[in-house]
Amino acid sequence: MAGRPQMREGDAVTETGVNYGGFDALLPAEVARKAETVGTTKARMSFLDTFVLAVLAGAFIALGAIFSTTVAAGGSDLPYGVVRLLAGLVFTLGLILVVIAGAELFTGNNLVVMAWASRRVSTVRLLRNWVIVYVGNLVGALGTVVLVYLGKQYTFGHGEVGRTALTIASTKVSYSFVQAFALGVLCNALVCLAVWLAYGARSTADKILAIVPPIAAFVAAGFEHSVANMYFIPMGLLVKHDQGFVGSLADPPDSSALSWGSFVTDNLIPVTLGNIVGGAILVGAVYWLVYLRSRPTEP
Repeated sequence: MAGRPQMREGDAVTETGVNYGGFDALLPAEVARKAETVGTTKARMSFLDTFVLAVLAGAFIALGAIFSTTVAAGGSDLPYGVVRLLAGLVFTLGLILVVIAGAELFTGNNLVVMAWASRRVSTVRLLRNWVIVYVGNLVGALGTVVLVYLGKQYTFGHGEVGRTALTIASTKVSYSFVQAFALGVLCNALVCLAVWLAYGARSTADKILAIVPPIAAFVAAGFEHSVANMYFIPMGLLVKHDQGFVGSLADPPDSSALSWGSFVTDNLIPVTLGNIVGGAILVGAVYWLVYLRSRPTEP
């Protein structure tokens, strides 16, 4: 099949596919083959393993969100772009933990579509993986929200962390369906490109360096990530319902539109759909088309 990498001296076949030898980063065609093989493995994992790793991923992304919220708190004296850059850089903790420590993230797993397109994974298995991972991510993120709320971390910095959490959550439910969808498309194109680059990396340091720029970029630019929002918006909702805390804030942000209903309908649904388009189509399907699709045999 044209476009697929050829095995070379030093390569070896393992249970998960070809282990390409050498120390250089994999070439794009090799990354595509690896993504296809990884997707096949992910889709065939047991329910329990998939779900547990998905819960971990939800918690890992939530940790990045906590880090980002804390760094952005009280940053009004800095230019907007600088605050967003700092928030983005520290948010990369989430995907770094997912990739290096090992976990199942819905947005990254949109790349499983490459194995599906090659008919190595059935439609049922593709959707099964996405559903299990999505639910597990939600459980992990919400569990982290509860722990952070019980620890009252949002009261730190004289309440600036909580104020920032309220502002972030309120802003995220203020978008129109189309705007949230488009921001979701842009976000997961960058997230899946970060995962794609990490697939091509050889060492832990390489993977971390590959992840940081795309993830920092999507956060700094204000794009929307469904799993991150499983932390950001519920955290804002819980802070909103601490009337004593909100009442202690001087000029608290307007959170009148913030509700569990708006979380689902105004953010989670359109952002999730946008994430699928950005990751599965703009990255996964495009690279499959270039490197993995069957081509006519040349005469």
